[in-house]
Amino acid sequence: MQTKHKIAVAVTGASGSVYAKVLLDKLVLLQEQVQEISVVMSDNAKDIWQFELGNDGYKNYPFKFYSKTDFNAPFASGSAKYNTLIICPCSMGTLARIATGISNDLITRAADVVLKERRKLILVTRDTPLSLIHINNMRTVTEAGGIICPATPSFYSKPQTIEEVAATVIDRVIDLAGLEQDSYRWGK
Repeated sequence: MQTKHKIAVAVTGASGSVYAKVLLDKLVLLQEQVQEISVVMSDNAKDIWQFELGNDGYKNYPFKFYSKTDFNAPFASGSAKYNTLIICPCSMGTLARIATGISNDLITRAADVVLKERRKLILVTRDTPLSLIHINNMRTVTEAGGIICPATPSFYSKPQTIEEVAATVIDRVIDLAGLEQDSYRWGK
């Protein structure tokens, strides 16, 4: 019997709400592989979603949502045994706080927990260009065991819509999280 995943998703205020939307859409389709999916969004993430996507569709997902200040959320503790935290999109400010060990909200606390427990932290960074500070923060998080998965789309699959373009990144994120999915594979 395959062990079911416990996944926390954090959405920060970086541009790229379409990545978060496509991730949540795909997780809905993969729920049979998942025991639990929990979501936390920063206030900026909600504002950016509304601005970029023109709706508040994040409210319609069948997942448990937590406030960014809810340190009683299960994934704020290693004992809850969440396998994976995906921060998508991940702002450079959030990356910096994670890299320096500042746990001042639920997102950064969850990242701290996942790293200390040697579980999977996937940061879908979106900003460009990068300063040396960003690069050094990415290095620090990588050395601590995190995975930096830049929101850099591929075009092998010849995507036709913005969501298909975003899916080229999110398919990689889903693979990194250890979930099985049907997606474009090079050479197949």
